[in-house]
Amino acid sequence: MVLATDHQAQAERLEDSLGVADRGIFSDLDSRVQIELPTHNSPTSATDPGVKAVIDPGRRLLVLYIDGWPRKVYPLAHSTAWQKKPPALALRPGDRRELARFLRIAHFETLARGSAVRPGDSDGDGIPDPLDILIGGKKTVLNGARYGAGYIEISYPMGDVPRDRGVCTDVVIRAVRNAGIDLQRELHRDIGRSPRSYPMVERRGNQHIDHRRVKTLLPYFKRHWKRRSAAIDDQRDPLRPGDIVFMDTLPSRSGPDHIGIVSDRIGGSGRPLIINNWTHGYSTSEMDLLDWIPVTHRFRFPSR
Repeated sequence: MVLATDHQAQAERLEDSLGVADRGIFSDLDSRVQIELPTHNSPTSATDPGVKAVIDPGRRLLVLYIDGWPRKVYPLAHSTAWQKKPPALALRPGDRRELARFLRIAHFETLARGSAVRPGDSDGDGIPDPLDILIGGKKTVLNGARYGAGYIEISYPMGDVPRDRGVCTDVVIRAVRNAGIDLQRELHRDIGRSPRSYPMVERRGNQHIDHRRVKTLLPYFKRHWKRRSAAIDDQRDPLRPGDIVFMDTLPSRSGPDHIGIVSDRIGGSGRPLIINNWTHGYSTSEMDLLDWIPVTHRFRFPSR
């Protein structure tokens, strides 16, 4: 692997942010978003098919895949020498340092003009949908909305409660909107198409609140997202950053009552943290929940 020459290549610290153009929510927080790469399963084999670096010349991006899953996106300063084998990459010093162990063994692929990164890019910003949802979730954490909102009349479509407040569902709504998907509109339309799928909804639905209720969101996810194993230790179907989890915080009641997003960060339990807004007295944060709160359902966005 040949890397572009840079006199600061020996810089000890990583970059402070992703440094990419994200077409999504809370653009004022883009410069503070960062994603952690896994350390517990560092690649060791030069034949590992799951380590791939996809170069998007048009957008000047590099998307890193580990175990076949998009884990991080990096900016590239210019397009020279991308067609060489191996390519010379104009990476920022901190990104170069972080990527070194992966790029030595990565399979390189150049994205064809007009093509979308796998598994999909709904908003066309060059960031794969699961990463876009994760980045949106990270921005909700940086935003730090306090728990609480109640019933508030909001605009439609793309409606939102005041930015400084919200509940668990608002975290997911905002994060998914970062990938270009408006759950408010999608759910409201689906209720109109199939009202029998939403027995908890009266008449034609309420565009102000239906998408902000866990029990109303669940039928929508079952109907339109990819259902994954709810077992948190299923090695055949592991948790991935950007997955949506429904959780049961009140076992005495039937069904899930909480929702969150699987983070890139690992907690003290050794399991991924969950991006969520827990309850009264809390703000949106990443919490170590998986060891003590049961997961009832897990879903993955069905990228187009």
